Amino acid sequence: MRKKIFTTVFAGALALSLAGCGGSGTTGTTTAAATAAATEAAKEAEEGAEESKADAGEAAEGEASQGEVELKETNWEPTTTVSIVIPASAGGDTDLSARVFAQYAKEMTGHDFIVVNSSGASGSVAANQVLASEPDGHTVLYGHNLVNVANIAGITDYNYSAFKIGPSFVLEPAQQLYTYSDKYPDLNSFIEAAKAAPGQLKACTEVGAYTYYELLAFQKAAGIELDLVDAGSTSDKIAAMLSGQIDLMPGPYVNCKDYLESGQFAALGVPAEERYDVISEIPTLKEQGIDFVYPDQEFSFYFPKDTPDEVVTWYENIVQQILADEEALEGVANVEMMPHYLSGADTEAREEEIYNTIKGIADELAQ
Repeated sequence: MRKKIFTTVFAGALALSLAGCGGSGTTGTTTAAATAAATEAAKEAEEGAEESKADAGEAAEGEASQGEVELKETNWEPTTTVSIVIPASAGGDTDLSARVFAQYAKEMTGHDFIVVNSSGASGSVAANQVLASEPDGHTVLYGHNLVNVANIAGITDYNYSAFKIGPSFVLEPAQQLYTYSDKYPDLNSFIEAAKAAPGQLKACTEVGAYTYYELLAFQKAAGIELDLVDAGSTSDKIAAMLSGQIDLMPGPYVNCKDYLESGQFAALGVPAEERYDVISEIPTLKEQGIDFVYPDQEFSFYFPKDTPDEVVTWYENIVQQILADEEALEGVANVEMMPHYLSGADTEAREEEIYNTIKGIADELAQ
């Protein structure tokens, strides 16, 4: 049975440095952190190493090594500023990785790219904005699974198939589960508390979003019932956790690592088949006895349906060039992500696979 969502308004949200510039239609800059020393992952990726996952860079099955660049001929290139529309506020993983792309795309091509933060309605505000734009390659949607989960939740009447699918850029493990360490220092303590108080422990999500179905499936696998609360963006969720209003949050490592390192947060686990090197200290749920695996976050580009193929080819080329550049790979590593190139065709196949996986979870839980 599908869990009812209760919306909570959080007063006096903590002013986090990562939360600036949020809201629909807010335009950001194209800067991205890229100052750390070259990592071993970047070196191996440039050399086309087979072991890039162990060094924060393995691609998905069937994907070419990140050091390989297979450029195709195309007659298209931008003639004006490119708007990268994202369904999130500034400071989160989607925003940060989009800015890495924007920075290095500008450096390599000389064209201007801006990140447009357009959050709201489980990503459908951003998605509708791009669907209504001219199919000329100058307005593109960027994110992970966003149009799929909104459709499954009944928020939109379309999924990935409404778009011309572009290449994938980076990958991040499925969002990890975090608690405030003083309350629940590990997975067992949280599950015991949840079983002792069914439906009382609060877990934050966004209605119809990627984490919504993650939490629903986690509940079933763990044999617990939680109070799912619509808490807004990642920065809003972190503020709610720090203020004690939330007991559990799924979150991206890039936004939670400082709180984890300071001891404020505890990482209960990640719903993955095996550990990724980028979060190697966080155990999987499976190795702790919870048989639950959720799709990784594969960040890709989505264009209006009538966009010419040569536009997609141009983006495929520039993504490959960025992920073959050592300094750009440092930028990817600095936002705790892994290079993950897939062509538009391969990305579309992955979209279908992920859509069916999450829809299967929703259908099973609705019975």
